[in-house]
Amino acid sequence: MTGDEWIRDGGRVCLDFLNTLRDRWKVPRETLNEPQDLVRWLHGAALIAPDTDFPMPSMATLRSAQLLRESIDRAALATAQGHLPSPEDVNTINEAVPAAPRPLLQLVIAGDRLEPQNAEGLAGDVSAGLGLVAQDAVELLLSAEVRRVRVCGSDLCALRFVDRSQAGNRRWCSMVRCGNRTKVKRHQARARTTG
Repeated sequence: MTGDEWIRDGGRVCLDFLNTLRDRWKVPRETLNEPQDLVRWLHGAALIAPDTDFPMPSMATLRSAQLLRESIDRAALATAQGHLPSPEDVNTINEAVPAAPRPLLQLVIAGDRLEPQNAEGLAGDVSAGLGLVAQDAVELLLSAEVRRVRVCGSDLCALRFVDRSQAGNRRWCSMVRCGNRTKVKRHQARARTTG
């Protein structure tokens, strides 16, 4: 992929990371084919500071990132359905978390007193960026929001997203992309059978 052409409709950075493997229903299509793709994705997700200079990750790092992605995917889907994730997936996620940069506690003057303020921690390298993804996955898996993780209902998509609709019945990752396409396809099929 060139630039930042990834779909970011997951509602959480960890779900957007899962969506780097596309078309899971049919023949899965990998969008993280080269280490540079992983770096571009992390930059696009604003997890790595844009001016950070670090060595390009290896193919082994890319494969580890893909393994982390699939562990998060299995864990999120299992937990969303009320099941425990496998110990192997939990271990894979936990192994990535310590690399995440910790937010720094800073001071801010609010009126007539001092208050704490957290400064966002951006990653200085790919491992730290993946640690932030893993940390977001841990937060999702421990939250009630995990019960709202869905898989797009389009038969061509299967992207993962958090359903934040009030009724909790969102069916598509994006109404513009998959929802409209599916509705048009169904309408055309009905028109052919009645016409």
